[in-house]
Amino acid sequence: MSVSISVLRSLAFAAWLLLIAGLGSCGTGTKTDYHSSHTNNWAVLVCSSRYWFNYRHVANVLSIYRSVKRLGIPDSNIILMLADDMACNPRNPIPATVFNNANQQINVYGDDIEVDYRGYEVTVENFLRVLTGRLDSSVPRSKRLLSDDRSNILVYMTGTCVGSIWQ
Repeated sequence: MSVSISVLRSLAFAAWLLLIAGLGSCGTGTKTDYHSSHTNNWAVLVCSSRYWFNYRHVANVLSIYRSVKRLGIPDSNIILMLADDMACNPRNPIPATVFNNANQQINVYGDDIEVDYRGYEVTVENFLRVLTGRLDSSVPRSKRLLSDDRSNILVYMTGTCVGSIWQ
């Protein structure tokens, strides 16, 4: 049986959602065995792709962004990194929109998107600095992962990989 990477990502994301919703279990499988001591939930969402032909990657990360917001994670706890702005791309037939399917039912770009790192700010170095907290003192709090040892953190990355180099 062959399972695609996108199916595995979806399953992992669903499992994470169950845990942050308090519906997951550990140990013998009963809810009483699961005692969460987490204090908050965070999401670091990264789209490293540039150029119009990678539109799908931006749509993917914005779909996850929309989902975690609907589940109650505030923008203050979401670090969103977009390497390209598809909503403002001259090739976009409907400016200021990004859709995640051909039916164009849901504009995942929306009116209330907060991008923390955009364009050439989206680098491996900045991504690692966000995760490790090793940011310059001039970086505002809104661009920092202010988690602690009891935080749940979802890291979602989408982009292309050429050989061993993630782009």
